[in-house]
Amino acid sequence: MLRLEPRTRAPWWLGVASPVMAVVATMIVGGLLFALMGFDPVASIRTIFWDPLFGPAAGYSRPQLLVKAGPLILIAAGLAIGFRAGIWNIGAEGQYIIGGICGAAVALAAYPAEGFWIFPAMVLAGAAGGWTWGMIPAVLRNRTGASEILVSLMLVYVAQRVAAWMAFGPMRNPEGFGMPGSRNLQQYPPASNPELIAGTGIHWGVVAAAIAVLATWFLMSRHIRGFRIRVAGLAPRAARFAGVRPETLVAFCLGLSGALAGMAGLFEVAGPGGQITDSFGSGYGFTAIIVAFLGRLHPLGILLAGLLMALTYIGGELAQLMLSLPAATVQVFQGMLLFFLLAFDTLTRYRLRWGTAQ
Repeated sequence: MLRLEPRTRAPWWLGVASPVMAVVATMIVGGLLFALMGFDPVASIRTIFWDPLFGPAAGYSRPQLLVKAGPLILIAAGLAIGFRAGIWNIGAEGQYIIGGICGAAVALAAYPAEGFWIFPAMVLAGAAGGWTWGMIPAVLRNRTGASEILVSLMLVYVAQRVAAWMAFGPMRNPEGFGMPGSRNLQQYPPASNPELIAGTGIHWGVVAAAIAVLATWFLMSRHIRGFRIRVAGLAPRAARFAGVRPETLVAFCLGLSGALAGMAGLFEVAGPGGQITDSFGSGYGFTAIIVAFLGRLHPLGILLAGLLMALTYIGGELAQLMLSLPAATVQVFQGMLLFFLLAFDTLTRYRLRWGTAQ
């Protein structure tokens, strides 16, 4: 009988190898899946993972790598802090949507005014919107003991309805011939988030993601609050005895992750997205959960994992265009990656043994 036996001490290299093995396993099983669907597995994997960087369309795909990685890294950096403390914000997608709505509201209220203050005000509004949405599960957990997992997840669907209402109602473009959706902020220079260096894909959201990675590293490795977060995640009772207040920690982690997700939504609506629509929300908030775990909740790992997940987005789009792969290819790949990541992560804490249980 095959059983799992807890490891007394896990080898350090397993923690590093686990994400790599998960990626390799995803490629192998993904190739088998493509073969069963009647597609060339080698060509499919090459199109997803190689062509965006070195293929004929690489000149377009490489800048898009940063465009898509920026929000993933920014959101995942905030989520990882909470996850390290055992605080599970599963609703970053909702905070992303509300942040985008709040930031866009500032721009639409200011239109057609000119001024350097408009974009910074949008960033602050986006962060405040995400923070507010993240504080709802924090308050409910602290006051009533409600699960932040369920509350934050349910608030995603509320945020989606709010976005649809805004697109059809208060934010609808009066010059849009009755079509749902706000004005295109890319056509309003004071509120737009263009490339800072042409042809690189770098905009203010990418810059914010880089700053978030550095700030997260400093917080978790050089600041007393980061120490308290790590202790709370590893030994909650010891953290209480050390004077860590769980309520303060919950509010800090959920508020911070919500603010970063809200900023990501603002940078998206002012940049690549351009406007609030009834379908605003690209799933970045959910994918960022995979990014955080694939990066082992470490800032450098999150940076690399964000680039990898962005590669699957771009490669999936190329595969749809060039090979006619189904549109759900990206979601299937990301789902398999999370599955294998959790499986191999289990093997870092347990070893397989044959025999009967003791």
